[in-house]
Amino acid sequence: MSTRRLGSFGLVVVGALGGVLISLGITAAAQRGDPLPLKDLQQFANVFAAIKSSYVEPVTDQKLVNDAIKGLFSDLDPHSAYLDAEAFKEMEAITQGGFGGLGIEIGSEDGMPKVISPIEDTPAARAGILAGDLITHIDGKPTKGMTLNEAIKLMRGEPKTAIVLTIKRQDNEKPIVVNIVRDLIKVRSVRSKMLDNNVAYVRIAQFQERTVEDLGRQLRSLGGERGPKALILDLRNDPGGLLDGAIGVSSAFLKPDVLVVSTKGRIPSSNREYFSKPADYMRGYFNGDDTQDASKVAAWAKSVPMVVLVNVGSASASEIVAGALQDHGRAKIIGNRTFGKGSVQSVLPLSEDTGIKLTTARYYTPKGRSIQVTGVEPDILVDDTSQGNLFRLPREVDLQRHLINGNFAEDEQGKPDEDDTKVEPKMFEFGGDDDYQLKQAINFLEGRPVKKSDPSQVAKADASSDKGGKTPAAEKKSPVNPTEPSVERFRITPDGVVPAPQ
Repeated sequence: MSTRRLGSFGLVVVGALGGVLISLGITAAAQRGDPLPLKDLQQFANVFAAIKSSYVEPVTDQKLVNDAIKGLFSDLDPHSAYLDAEAFKEMEAITQGGFGGLGIEIGSEDGMPKVISPIEDTPAARAGILAGDLITHIDGKPTKGMTLNEAIKLMRGEPKTAIVLTIKRQDNEKPIVVNIVRDLIKVRSVRSKMLDNNVAYVRIAQFQERTVEDLGRQLRSLGGERGPKALILDLRNDPGGLLDGAIGVSSAFLKPDVLVVSTKGRIPSSNREYFSKPADYMRGYFNGDDTQDASKVAAWAKSVPMVVLVNVGSASASEIVAGALQDHGRAKIIGNRTFGKGSVQSVLPLSEDTGIKLTTARYYTPKGRSIQVTGVEPDILVDDTSQGNLFRLPREVDLQRHLINGNFAEDEQGKPDEDDTKVEPKMFEFGGDDDYQLKQAINFLEGRPVKKSDPSQVAKADASSDKGGKTPAAEKKSPVNPTEPSVERFRITPDGVVPAPQ
């Protein structure tokens, strides 16, 4: 991929474990720093020559150089990496929203690929693959020790071809064998519909090149000039995407020219502030449509009572949007604490099709909060399901070598409760009739009680556990886990949503 092509997705938040990527001129900054350690580089050259001339099997120069570059990143934070040709191609495919395969976001745990999140309406999601599933075999081949690129290679393939995954699922003693037929994966970034009582529902599954434009069309179709009574923005299990998309989405719901996010790092070019841009919002959202109509939609989108749904799978760009809307008091955040990805990565091309992704800054919400490790804490805590939490995605705090948040002391983080053995609640469809958090968001907007979970369902699960079964899986321990009331009451008024008398 050329430097010019990189510009098409230069501002990126890649994957659940990704971060904001910004193409920066960091080479010049590096040259202004300390001089190169020539003595140490000579030692590296000597080792390179020794391996090339004397290793028991021949090794190409390209492999030695690539492996050496990868080694430079081995002790850095988990989001810094060398991008070989395949990784560059993968990044482009993700940001443009189309690729062939199964439809899963994967990470790594215990040397094996782990499902971060199945992508909605894909073969993996339809086959019942869940977040947290550990892939132990691909077509019978053990994955232990595989790199993620190797695993991705095996899972990618021509549409209509079959693949067999063997997965290990928490609380299941026996491995689960899943037969999946590959398909062309085209991620639909934005979905929407009208709920009962004129409440609009918008879901963003990933921040891509067309997300802002697609969101504009969805908003226009939902409310026209008058707009709905209230709006729910669903960012659950949204692993991130383009930073421009996050700023554009935030701009749709915020007043013009207010701070959306800022970044701070060692080099001057990484210290930036990003503001809501109404002009860009109009062009991107309505793509040349009538500006007067666009203004009417923009007006109600910035004023109707609003809820943002988040969970442990909401990362990076999702956290930027949630943090901005929370800090400006534009929306109530409901759900679970987010992933906690608060660092910025810069993409530096090395050649036509390779580069590096280097952490160069931290990002901050409009009020100056770093959400690194801590994530965005919901205003109202609500479990994934009526029986408890379903998703057990590792957070930033669980990743080895993660950046430390200097404003927060870490201890005993990322460990599940030892004596909390629970049965897994059933998977549900985001935005569907069985979506418990969505129901609580509607309750909030319509002034009804909001519950963290359903006591009757929890009691049934506890009874099942007493009979030898298990109850719903608990969320990982949180660095910040304040006690939330189980029920809150609110009402819609001309001034917005306000607490109702108890």
